[in-house]
Amino acid sequence: RPEVSGSNSNNLRESSRKGKREFAAIKLVVSSNLLHAAFLYEIGILILNRNVYLLNHSAVRYVPPQVRKAQETLNDKKREELGRLKKMVNGLINRLSELNLSSISGQMEELYMANSRKDMNETLTDILMNACVTAVAMPARLMMEHVLLVSVLHHNVGIEVGAHFLEAVVKKFDELCKSDAEGKECENLLALIAHLYNFHVVHSLLIFDILKKLVSAFTEKEIELILFLLKNVGFSLRKDDALALKELITEAQRKANTADKKLQDQTRVRFMLETMLALRNNDMRKIPGYDPEPVEKLRKLQRTLVRSSGSGKDTQLRVSLESLLSADQVGRWWIIGSSWSGAPMIDDTNSKTQQKLHIGKVSSKIMELARKQRMNTDIRRSIFCVLMTSEDFLDAFEKLLKLGLKDQQEREIVHVILYCCLQEKTYNPFYAFLADKFCKCERRFQVTFQFSIWDKIRDLENLSATAISNLVSLLAHLLRTKSLPLSVLKVIEFSELDKTKVRFLRQVLSMLLIKTDAEELSDIFVRLSDNPKLGMLREGLKLFLTHFLLKNVQAQKNAEEASLLKERVELATKALQAKESKLKL
Repeated sequence: RPEVSGSNSNNLRESSRKGKREFAAIKLVVSSNLLHAAFLYEIGILILNRNVYLLNHSAVRYVPPQVRKAQETLNDKKREELGRLKKMVNGLINRLSELNLSSISGQMEELYMANSRKDMNETLTDILMNACVTAVAMPARLMMEHVLLVSVLHHNVGIEVGAHFLEAVVKKFDELCKSDAEGKECENLLALIAHLYNFHVVHSLLIFDILKKLVSAFTEKEIELILFLLKNVGFSLRKDDALALKELITEAQRKANTADKKLQDQTRVRFMLETMLALRNNDMRKIPGYDPEPVEKLRKLQRTLVRSSGSGKDTQLRVSLESLLSADQVGRWWIIGSSWSGAPMIDDTNSKTQQKLHIGKVSSKIMELARKQRMNTDIRRSIFCVLMTSEDFLDAFEKLLKLGLKDQQEREIVHVILYCCLQEKTYNPFYAFLADKFCKCERRFQVTFQFSIWDKIRDLENLSATAISNLVSLLAHLLRTKSLPLSVLKVIEFSELDKTKVRFLRQVLSMLLIKTDAEELSDIFVRLSDNPKLGMLREGLKLFLTHFLLKNVQAQKNAEEASLLKERVELATKALQAKESKLKL
């Protein structure tokens, strides 16, 4: 190293110390920055993990400010439009009366065309509920006019209008029934439901469900509601389903007899039972304050305002109370195109387990018999087990109705009854009496029996002699009791009769003519003469009676029976010609 002077060596040492201090300072800064960076890195990792957790568990996602602002603007605009729509609908409802119902319903239809149906349904329902469901009893006329507006929109706009309003009313009614509210809200809601039935928005099924629920509770409050509902729709219920009303009256009488002594002595209970008896006997005079004229007058107005051809009972919502209350869980099947949230079908699984439980109660012998008879579905097995284990036809009828089958499932009852009847080695009248009971219960059963028997008549060649004999006895019984009309034979082509169909028809008509009273027989055959569309059937029957029955009358072993058959053929022929001359004129 070169030699340096003293001053230079001092400067060098000073520079060296200064450099060391600067280097130490730089080291300190770098190390502190590294610590700070590591700290920031850890904080970033924590924030990232938190955001991932929220995204996975709460479905929270980042919305940019500009998008958020656009959404808020859109929401404000939507609220403004809904407020304006509510004012317009409210103004129309406030001016509603019988005289201007036509113009107001027309304006409401225009609003439905110009706005979302969801917004219109919610707005209309909220306004009507606020107007009609109050703590004081609403005037009956006002309630009818409001419901009539819903009915007109239900038929002209779409069934989702009435369905949305009905669901809101029923859920509110169920909620208030469970509470101890002392106002008249329950009566007002029940009046809305009653008039929805009067104006053909809802089927009688819902009304009977509500009445059964009230009868099962049977407290003072429920008794008042039963009286209120029967006063409004009692006679319409009797006309629609007299059997269900009779069963309801029987259950109410049983409840009244088993109720507490304090409740039995009340005049309202006795008055309720008297009202029910008056309904059963069709005696309107014994129901005080009953006046059907206002409803009939508004029904006439409804017929003038409804444009669609299906203005009658075809557009009624055939929905039960349970379905309405559980609509959020199982969907709204009664509205075509209705969206569903995807909740599990609770009712479906319950019904399946109930069917399996019911099947499990019967013996293995019955189950084996059902398998041999090719009852290959749970529904058919349930029906078969009921038929095989019932005490009599009335017991079978009640048990089959309690299975709760609907629509296409219900038709299986008819198919299984007919199948079992034809499979018997000897004719069993049990099936005939059960079929007669179902035909007189509901017209849909009568139609299903008619179609099923047509199928069997077309397939006579493939049936055994025993099955044909059982079918003859069953059909003759249903014709004799007027459960099926004689027009059920129109499926037979008289110009193309083969030996099997001739033998079948001869047996059916012979049994019908001999076992039926003269007056009843005349009534059965006269019905054919009323219908001009059945001319071919009348002519075919007259020819068959004279050429196939009277021709062989001498071959009968019993002369008395042959004479009776000849007499009845003449009576039937005269009955078929009874109104032909009038029809020709």
